[in-house]
Amino acid sequence: MFRLSPLPTADVFTLSGPEGHHAATVRRLRAGEPVDVTDGRGAALECAVVAVRRDEIDCAVRRRVDAAAPHPRLVVVQALAKGDRGERAAEMLTEVGVDEIVPWSAARSVVRWEGERGGRARERWVRAAAEASKQSHRLHWPVVGDLVGTAELTRRVASAALAVVLHEQAGDPLVGLARRSAAPFDETPAEILLVVGPEGGIADVEVDALRQAGAVVARLGPTVLRTSTAGVVASSVVLADLGRWDARLDDG
Repeated sequence: MFRLSPLPTADVFTLSGPEGHHAATVRRLRAGEPVDVTDGRGAALECAVVAVRRDEIDCAVRRRVDAAAPHPRLVVVQALAKGDRGERAAEMLTEVGVDEIVPWSAARSVVRWEGERGGRARERWVRAAAEASKQSHRLHWPVVGDLVGTAELTRRVASAALAVVLHEQAGDPLVGLARRSAAPFDETPAEILLVVGPEGGIADVEVDALRQAGAVVARLGPTVLRTSTAGVVASSVVLADLGRWDARLDDG
């Protein structure tokens, strides 16, 4: 999968630039091979390679696809984590089908994004999500939001159709919560928000603030997962509950 925005309207077009280089030089595509191109916002072209030159390929369009945006949107608020765990989380969240990833500077986050260093760190998340979108053939690429603090997060929670704080000591399970919820998922736009804490867990004061803003607190399962995998597993549970994993690739 390659990205090109806007998508060309012609039946034959040239894929050049970094994407053309990757197709011709890295992937070494040859005439006759299939190739898919998307704008990352639901539209895609199923093509065949008709010619290959240095750092570019010519593509003939066989089919045009326009997939509706997933509904409701699934947003994961991912607390900053040490090392490359945040990037790994962004990669895997993209693969399972999350629609937005919001970096969160939680009270117990060891890592802090500040100044240019913080900007570079966010760009690594963006690149991880982009590469995972290509690998997983996503037509709707996830948004990687700007860094939020807890005060901003509580406002986002208040506007969500359903917001869930993952906590290992919660009484209610996450499994089936989306199905049991009375949230108006049929309204547009509607989003489900999953909040994932850092390695040290979510502070009690944060849990209280998020609950007061309207979030429910739920446990993921019988074991405690790393911050880089908790959101991935939780997203899989919710997407299965919503039936979104029944969709085909060209549904988005």
